[in-house]
Amino acid sequence: MRLFSYILNLAYGLLLVVVSPVIFYRLLMLKKYRSGWDQKFQGNLPIRKNDRPCLWFHAVSVGEVLQLPPLLQALEAKIPNVEFVITTTTHTGFAVAREKFPQHEICYFPLDFSWAVQRALQRVQPTAVILVEMELWPNFVLAAEKFKIPVSIINGRLSEKSFRGYWRIRKLIGPLLNRLHLIAAQTETYAERFQKLKGNRERIHVTGSIKFDGIEVERNNSLTRELKNTFQLKESETILVAGSTQFPEERIALDVYLEARKRFPQLRLILVPRHQERFEDVAGIVKNYGLPLIRRSHQRQDAAKAVLPFSTSEKPSICLLDTLGELKSCWGLADFAFVGGSLTKRGGQNMIEPAGYGAALMFGPNTWNFKDVVEALIQHEAATVVRDQAELFETLTGWLKDPQKAKDQGGRAQTFVLNQRGATNRTVDLIVPLVVDSEAICRERAA
Repeated sequence: MRLFSYILNLAYGLLLVVVSPVIFYRLLMLKKYRSGWDQKFQGNLPIRKNDRPCLWFHAVSVGEVLQLPPLLQALEAKIPNVEFVITTTTHTGFAVAREKFPQHEICYFPLDFSWAVQRALQRVQPTAVILVEMELWPNFVLAAEKFKIPVSIINGRLSEKSFRGYWRIRKLIGPLLNRLHLIAAQTETYAERFQKLKGNRERIHVTGSIKFDGIEVERNNSLTRELKNTFQLKESETILVAGSTQFPEERIALDVYLEARKRFPQLRLILVPRHQERFEDVAGIVKNYGLPLIRRSHQRQDAAKAVLPFSTSEKPSICLLDTLGELKSCWGLADFAFVGGSLTKRGGQNMIEPAGYGAALMFGPNTWNFKDVVEALIQHEAATVVRDQAELFETLTGWLKDPQKAKDQGGRAQTFVLNQRGATNRTVDLIVPLVVDSEAICRERAA
């Protein structure tokens, strides 16, 4: 295994050399990758200095981080003395994790060099490592096995596209999966794919998706009310939220909105770009259209000064949510919701959150990252697929003409979400023994 780790280190090093121009461009021009170098390359995570049981959760980015609150809360209720360490890969995930979990240790996940992962595990000394969804690195799994630290996957998902990719390297992936303590898959389909790669169903469980348990369904929550005031929305207005958008979906949403407002002047638009580095670009797009703009980040600053600017234009302002971790609550403003990354090649974004609020839901045809959820929503007549700008306009104006039709579809979406709950408790029941068994072993050794 040591030779295998050396080969991996060499491969990772060569890969870094190849992609270094891209990294330096993003570092200098896009201001990405500017933090966490010591933790990523050296594994210098904070040293734990107590003997409390510790669960290390790895959540790659924002979406995975936002799945953790109900799970960690339920675990603390079962194991009051447990300690959590949360790692992320992306800068935005790190920022959201620090905001959501100020009481816990937040770090960057080490790159999969053997020295980095071994040092990280030695410094944290977790009771167990829990990977959210699917983030499997060979050197990390091998190092954890060396230190007798169980590694598990929860809320596991394996899209058809990812499965095809892993199948090509199944001789590498299969042995890694067999080293995992457990795999808690979201669906039977995902469990079958893990089984095909792993070779058997031992330690593979179907728990459902914990995403459904953390979904807010009450529109009258405090942050949604705050956003409504920030964007100066009126009760008489109808709100279209275009969330998790990529280029050119903001332009598509703006064009559809402007055309629809000619007949339905009560319509308002909220744009929520997927990536933080595009906030300024999207603000520039809106201004190039000659439209007034309310930015959430600017309003926060003005609110601190007790000054809230109001548009003097006859046209209502376009609303831009340019802050992190608030889209979840912003969906609660939506009468109509368009989920981005679906008219591009992204593969879709999380459409469960707007469904939970009962918004009339639409997205493009490219949603392979959420294939099972999309199929279920469509089966329940709880979502509409729009293949291009023309269909988005047609669907939106159809709902504006017949609001009850939109309300009925939203109601079916919310019912679907409510019926999926319970995965958190099933996942907790699998994780708790990891800590309890470890404590029992420690007591036996002490005796």
